[in-house]
Amino acid sequence: MKSVVFSEQDISRAVTRIAHEILEKNKGAKNLSLVGIRTRGVTLATRIKKSINDINGLDIDLGVLDITFYRDDLAIGKHNPVIEKTSIPFSLESKNVILIDDVIFTGRTIRAAIDALIDFGRPASIQLGVLIDRGHRELPIRPDYVGKNIPTSKTTRVQVLMKENDGKDEVCVINDLTIDNT
Repeated sequence: MKSVVFSEQDISRAVTRIAHEILEKNKGAKNLSLVGIRTRGVTLATRIKKSINDINGLDIDLGVLDITFYRDDLAIGKHNPVIEKTSIPFSLESKNVILIDDVIFTGRTIRAAIDALIDFGRPASIQLGVLIDRGHRELPIRPDYVGKNIPTSKTTRVQVLMKENDGKDEVCVINDLTIDNT
């Protein structure tokens, strides 16, 4: 069973709100950079960057991060790696970096992203923004900016669709009793 929990309008409002929260917490856009985690984290980061530009009139840096080689499930064969390009064409030194992803679940993807990011330099801070927080952390990682908290069970999936990648904007919760979490 699939249910839509976040519409196109909800996503748009969340992006605008996250952009405002980022600017407020960082006292503007000075020394601010966004880094999106492939794939939909990049799409979300691009939208947040545009919103920050619309609000503040500043064009901030945007990077793209592929975390494939940093995943902790690569060695156990649960992941079929597709390596894509990482592009961080600016220095991270002394920057406040906002790491952006679509969904946070166990925290393992974010841990891998932080490891990958540190290989590019030492930012002043790393903050985390996500569209959806579904709970069930296995690591002590908490987002600074959240579009929506969606309580889920471990037997459900959260599917984020974005126009740029999927032709439409929506977030669905899919009850899938066939998921094996062993």
